[in-house]
Order: sequence, then structure tokens, then C-alpha cells
Amino acid sequence: MSETNFKRFLMIIRSSGFIDKSMIRSQNALNFAYAVYLTMRNQQEKPEVIEHCVRRWFVMSILTGRYSASPESAMNFDIRQINEHGAMKLLAEIEEAELSDAFWNSGLPQAMNTSVASSPYFNVYLAAQVHGNDKGFLSRDITVRDLITHRGDVHHLFPKNYLKGFGLSRGRYNQIANYVMMQSEINIAIGDRAPSDYFTALLEQSLEGHLLYGGITSLEEMKNNFLAHCIPEGIENMEIGDYDEFLQARRQLMAEKIRQYYQKL
Repeated sequence: MSETNFKRFLMIIRSSGFIDKSMIRSQNALNFAYAVYLTMRNQQEKPEVIEHCVRRWFVMSILTGRYSASPESAMNFDIRQINEHGAMKLLAEIEEAELSDAFWNSGLPQAMNTSVASSPYFNVYLAAQVHGNDKGFLSRDITVRDLITHRGDVHHLFPKNYLKGFGLSRGRYNQIANYVMMQSEINIAIGDRAPSDYFTALLEQSLEGHLLYGGITSLEEMKNNFLAHCIPEGIENMEIGDYDEFLQARRQLMAEKIRQYYQKL
């Protein structure tokens, strides 16, 4: 046991965007990433290669649920392969088999059709935002990192009470594709307004400079904020009948953001 090794490993995990223990729901994924780290150090791999491999291995194992079912068998197989052929070679083979275009374009968006806020896919999405140093939704200065670190809230793009007013069930309005990290005061100001209402007001705010929600007064900055939060185009025209289309479009955008994040690790 080495405290130095453990602290270096934690720095690698944090550098991938997982800055809070609440974001990590798979202890097996974390444990095996540490095993990969220690094995690669024993094999005297270069530090930069270790960091790159451990970050990707950890996120890959979360996205694929590699150590969820029969973890002992999967771990035994992987550690044997790493000892024989090296971690980078095995990782490349896993990525080719399980993280193909089909996964990013279809498998991951389908997996994000869930109302569980602690979903591993939503946590990876938040890690992608932290890694990219994204600002909170409609925030000019407060980052997603700040919101997570200081227990910021997850809010609904299509407001919860707005959807409940149309009879939607909890499983429908609590979809993770409807979630966004936002300052509470901005969420309170928006209230139960329809997206077509408050997004239109946001665009007017960015053009006229009259603050209503948040502190962004630049159209370019507003569009960049929408992009960082995977907001589908045309949301300013969306009503209740567009909700399912909105969810589907945002899942695709979130999956693409995760894909770009993974490729940068």
C-alpha cells in the first residue's frame, strides 16, 4: 500500500471530471481502475500513458457496465490480458468491440431513456461538462464544477410542474434528458413557464440586454451556453406536444458530447 500511489490515482480520476464521490456509483469500476494504475506502474509505463489509459478505462467501464454483472470473472480476465498484452492493447480491443459508432449513435441514447438521476450515463455527462469547464445553465460565471462541488441542484428544462399540469407521470417528467445543472435562483425565476415562453425571453435578453434569467446578455455567449448543455435547436418554439421529440434530440446531443469527451481523455 502506498499513499502516494493512491493520491496520484485520485488526481487522475478527478482530472477526468469525477470531482465528487456522489458521481461515482460503481465501486468496482473505481477499484479496477486502481488495479490498472498499479499494474501499469509496475510495468514501468510512462506516466502520461498511465494517466490516459486509466482515465479512459474508468469511463469505459462505467459506460459499458463492464464490472456490473459477474465482476470477478471480468476482472480476472482483464488482469490476465493486461499482464500478457498490456493495458493499452486490451483497451483498444474493448473500445473496438463495445464503443463502436452503433454504441454512440444508438446504444447510449437508448440507455439514457431513464428517470434515475443517479444514472451512470448522466454522471458521465456531468463529468464531461466538468472536464470541459462548462458554465452552469444560463450562468455567466458559475461553472458546473462549482454547482456540483457546492451541492447545486438538478433542474428541469421542461419545468416539472408544467409537465405535471398536462398529466405526465413522474417517470416521464424526470427523464435525465430533461435535467440540467442550474443555479436555484435562476430556476425559481423561470418557475413553471413553458420552454417556448422562457427560451424566447432568453433570446430577447441576449439581444436587448434586459436581464430576466441569469446574467448572460450576449447572443453568442447564450448560444454557447445552449451548446454546452446540449439544448436542441428550435426549443424556443416547443410546447407540450414536442416533449418526446425534445427528449430524443437531447439524448443524441448528450451522447455526442460524451463521445467527444471520451476521445479527449
